[in-house]
Amino acid sequence: MARTRTPVVSGWFTESAPDGGGFRLLGTRCSACAAVFFPREDAFCRNPRCPGGGDLAEVPLSPRGRIWSYTDGRYRPPAPYVSDPDVPWEPYTLVAVELEAEGMVVLGQTVPGVGVGDLAVGMEVEVVGGVLNEDPATGTTWTTWRFRPVAGGAR
Repeated sequence: MARTRTPVVSGWFTESAPDGGGFRLLGTRCSACAAVFFPREDAFCRNPRCPGGGDLAEVPLSPRGRIWSYTDGRYRPPAPYVSDPDVPWEPYTLVAVELEAEGMVVLGQTVPGVGVGDLAVGMEVEVVGGVLNEDPATGTTWTTWRFRPVAGGAR
């Protein structure tokens, strides 16, 4: 069965940025005040200082940033979180990354194999594509974004 790659949230990232930049998160920028939003905003500018009248255009966000904070998820969350109790819980690492050009902080998981012991505040990371889940019954691979350290990216 052929696998179908499906974004977890449509329109939040692309695996082939229009500028040739590869995997990128997608935000929107207001033409009136230049405010940038992620997750994307398609209805109106949320900047309270915006003069108004601007259009919101999709923009690829910085591919790199610096770790602002990080933690790990070692325990299965309690209800109402839904998970299969027969499947062993796999810890994951969550990072808050300040994007290079935008200065906004975005949350995401690290790539598999990178734990809190491998990270430091201020470390340079890059956004890459990742797999959240695979459904063998439908052949669907649910894709998302992850962050990985950049070689020599310590501050």
